[in-house]
Amino acid sequence: MSTLLVMAKAPVAGRVKTRLVPPLTHDQAAAVAAASLADTLEAVRACAADRRVLALDGPVGDWLPEGFLVIPQRGRGLAARLAAAWDDAGGPGVQIGMDTPQVTAELLDGALGTLGEQGVDAVLGLAADGGWWAIGLQTPDARVFEDVTMSVADTGIRQHGRLVSLGCAVRDLPVLRDIDTVEDLVAVARSAPHTRTARIAANVIAPQSGRLG
Repeated sequence: MSTLLVMAKAPVAGRVKTRLVPPLTHDQAAAVAAASLADTLEAVRACAADRRVLALDGPVGDWLPEGFLVIPQRGRGLAARLAAAWDDAGGPGVQIGMDTPQVTAELLDGALGTLGEQGVDAVLGLAADGGWWAIGLQTPDARVFEDVTMSVADTGIRQHGRLVSLGCAVRDLPVLRDIDTVEDLVAVARSAPHTRTARIAANVIAPQSGRLG
């Protein structure tokens, strides 16, 4: 039984996408977060995973579609929260965040399929900023996230090295771009113009800037 696990924050103004402020306002940043989360959950809902789990920091809103088991995030620090979410959700499965709304059901199915191949213990999708956007594990293990400094320029490489050090046979997933900055938002919107995120980006980024032109 395969699991698709999403780590997310509720899109509450002042608590999400704060690196977009300025030039965006906190309300605009929260609107970007809400759109990104909705796009992500839509792709997850359409993928072939047997279970869909949302590990959520904050309250559930009307953005949550049917078919998800919601569990609260717990632990201090991102590494601890990741380990706890995997412990609560179980595996095998693939885990993503809410920062890559360009993800598709086909891409997620590919990740699940790769994880299910003989001899593969883990999959890892690096992010363009040096982090990672997806990780898949045949067997959840809290040690996977130990000694991996999160949110730094070489987090992805460190995470890959940690998996290898634990004896995991790792397969790479495609590289995606996270939305952390306005430049990221513009790039992702251009690459996935059909998404809610792209529509919100067009509304919150000043037309005279020409960034989405």
